[in-house]
Amino acid sequence: MGKVVLVTGAARQLGARFVRRVQRDPDVERVIALDAAEPEHELGDAVFVRADIRGPAVARVLAEHGVDTVVHLDVSGFALGAQGRTAVKETNVIGTMQLLGACQKAPAVQRLVVKSSTGVYGSAPRDPAVFHENTPPKSLPGGGFAKDAAEVEGYVRGFARRRPDVAVCVLRFANILGPDADSPLADYLSLPVLPTVFGYDPRLQFVHEDDVLDVLSIAASEPRRGTLNSGTFNIAGDGVLLLSQCARRLGRPTVPMLLPAVTWVGQALRTVGMTDFSPEQIRLLTHGRVVSTVQMRETLGFAPEYTTGETFAAFARSRAPGLLPPRAVGRAVDRVAEAVPRITGPGGSDGSDSSSGSGGSGGDTHPTPSAR
Repeated sequence: MGKVVLVTGAARQLGARFVRRVQRDPDVERVIALDAAEPEHELGDAVFVRADIRGPAVARVLAEHGVDTVVHLDVSGFALGAQGRTAVKETNVIGTMQLLGACQKAPAVQRLVVKSSTGVYGSAPRDPAVFHENTPPKSLPGGGFAKDAAEVEGYVRGFARRRPDVAVCVLRFANILGPDADSPLADYLSLPVLPTVFGYDPRLQFVHEDDVLDVLSIAASEPRRGTLNSGTFNIAGDGVLLLSQCARRLGRPTVPMLLPAVTWVGQALRTVGMTDFSPEQIRLLTHGRVVSTVQMRETLGFAPEYTTGETFAAFARSRAPGLLPPRAVGRAVDRVAEAVPRITGPGGSDGSDSSSGSGGSGGDTHPTPSAR
């Protein structure tokens, strides 16, 4: 890893954890933690610089400290403090432009790591079963954090062309969960009752917070033998979960609604500040999204410690018990499933789509070969 590491977004929980984590690397001489807000979490021995990446101060920080590795985590879909959606978008997009402009003029910078999202693929009814890194989205994100991430990646690609001497790594994370999860999806899953779209049960993938820190460390280091940590990689735990499975494991009842009603409920929840139930999140909870992690394993050389099911279990343990006992609900669902005659296809085989990775109604799911 570079001797001097700059981490943006250090005031957030994930950024602060990575700042503390990177300090344990014996090859790191100094860590610069940068954010426009005062950190609410311990930063260890890092040098904290309060500066907005939308301004010119970041260029002075790079030059003053001789930064050679930049880890850009200040790309988020969640407002911090009094920030609104407009300020978050400006930080995501304009801030990234300013940061990349400063990095382009800083000859000491040798490595750039950017946090992105699988949301860049969008969520549409005709999506492929599994997205690969080079799969074009059927429908480009129309707004929100997903659109911000897509624009950020576009600017990063431009920077990589202008500075081919800099190793650039873009990490597209699936939904990040864990005991300390702080995201719009985590807020949604913490509601006492989950509004869902009638007739849809989307497939979801998750990645554990601890795995996020591990893969960031790999991306910010010199590549290990036989691996390459330059390029774009999907990052997700093995397997998938259906939204209905998530609700049962949380013990939270669902209220299926027609899509217009879900949109209205989302607007109401945003108005009262309960959760940022945005249109892009509604699309995710309608159509779902599954990505391939083959390149993560074979090229980047990273194997997550937690599966999607284990990640969700860790998240569920950190939340207050739901209104319904998960085990009792699971047994009831199993009894109903046994009572309903199975519809068989040609040759007597089950007519369900095995590629969905649902793994049954009550048990843990297992990764399908295409989604690993």
